[in-house]
Amino acid sequence: MKGNLMEETPFSFVPYQGEQFEPAEMLKRSEAYYQWMNQRRTLREFSDRPVPLAVIENIIMTASTAPSGAHKQPWTFAVVVDPAIKAQVRQAAEQEEHENYHGRMSDEWLEDLQPFATDWHKPFLELAPYLIVVFRKAYDLLPDGTQRKNYYVQESVGIACGILLAAIHHAGLVALTHTPSPMNFLQNILQRPENERPFLLIPVGYPADDAQVPNLQRKEKADIMTIY
Repeated sequence: MKGNLMEETPFSFVPYQGEQFEPAEMLKRSEAYYQWMNQRRTLREFSDRPVPLAVIENIIMTASTAPSGAHKQPWTFAVVVDPAIKAQVRQAAEQEEHENYHGRMSDEWLEDLQPFATDWHKPFLELAPYLIVVFRKAYDLLPDGTQRKNYYVQESVGIACGILLAAIHHAGLVALTHTPSPMNFLQNILQRPENERPFLLIPVGYPADDAQVPNLQRKEKADIMTIY
């Protein structure tokens, strides 16, 4: 290896400042966090009750702490507040979803969706106070127009979205991970640059007063975990 890694890196190094706990405390904290996160649910019934923008900003900054390939941070979080833009998003999303429910989706897919009582109508896209549109960036554009490749983009943005959902739940809000396909209309409506592609469309807000969710059960430990 030529030179010293510490000399070649553009980053300086500082002491790690994370917390550490004794095993008993770790067990207690991990169990409590699991039980709390297990209450998180996807909702399609939102209230139009206002949410301070600063809360959404904090949630997004929390998501931005996610690890990413070569620390490229290949994401953009577009926050839609304007009712006119939300209406455009809803119209375009419903058009794509109508096509999905009337020909694009397989019979098996439609059968799997039946218990959730969903269809192509998406009123929550206008009712929720915020839409967070997550874009993935295949490459960065430097001021001189040069392209710089990003690495593990799907994985990095996926991790950031997971943290985003946890932060939304932590703030006492609810969300829906909406994926109308194709989603290129989001890039056009929001006039995002060529290096960005829509990854998720996430309505965020308070639940409706009469909101209901399916009475579903998550898989048991034995079904999701293997220890070697």
